Parts: sequence; C-alpha cells; structure tokens
Amino acid sequence: MAKEKTQTFEQSMAELEVIVKQLETGEVPLEEALDQFQKGIELSKVCQDTLAKAEETLTKIMSDEGKEVPFEEVGE
Repeated sequence: MAKEKTQTFEQSMAELEVIVKQLETGEVPLEEALDQFQKGIELSKVCQDTLAKAEETLTKIMSDEGKEVPFEEVGE
C-alpha cells in the first residue's frame, strides 16, 4: 500500500468515501467487495494514524525552558 503513504489525508479520506459508497450499494461482486473492504480498512488505519499524530502535535506547547510539554501540564 505504498500509494496511500504518498496520499494526503484528504485524498485518503476521499478514496475511503468512494469505497464505502460502492459497498453500500450492494452491487459489487463479492470478490471485489472483499478487496475494497480490505483496502478501506487499510485507508482507515492510515487516516487514524494521521489524526493521532496531529492530535499529539496539537496538544503540546513549548514551556518557558523551550521544551515541548503536554498541554495539560502547563497550568499545573
């Protein structure tokens, strides 16, 4: 799945949405549906990892000493 590694988050989400819509129709042959489902699961994992990394980055700030610290520790 090297293709998804080079895709943006938005491109991966758009591709995932297309797969979901295809599967929801129920008009996809079984073998293709299984392949699409597996690809959708992989795309979902890529998107989830991207979101987790973004959340981790956004919940850190710089301390007075110039070190990154979790946001919750700043007021403590």
